[in-house]
Amino acid sequence: MFKVTEYTADLVKDPFGILTGKRYEFVLDLDVPEEDELHSDKGVYIKLIYMVDENREGILKYELHERTTDLILDFEMEEDEQEAIAAFCKEHLPE
Repeated sequence: MFKVTEYTADLVKDPFGILTGKRYEFVLDLDVPEEDELHSDKGVYIKLIYMVDENREGILKYELHERTTDLILDFEMEEDEQEAIAAFCKEHLPE
């Protein structure tokens, strides 16, 4: 299992007011163990959209990227990893 080493979180503005709730863009730098299939010597980060509204909250979309090249990695997180990342985002929502 990887861990988050640094992150940024920003409110995504909806200038037209067509989206319900609020959306936040998170960029999470990860420390991935060498034995994990996500590991890259170049580093890995997740870029995701986290939604909060009155009926639900959670990750809407995410992409895994290689740090130095910004290439999108063709991997899916396991369910427990997604739950851990969603909990991290919920805990670190900007005011």
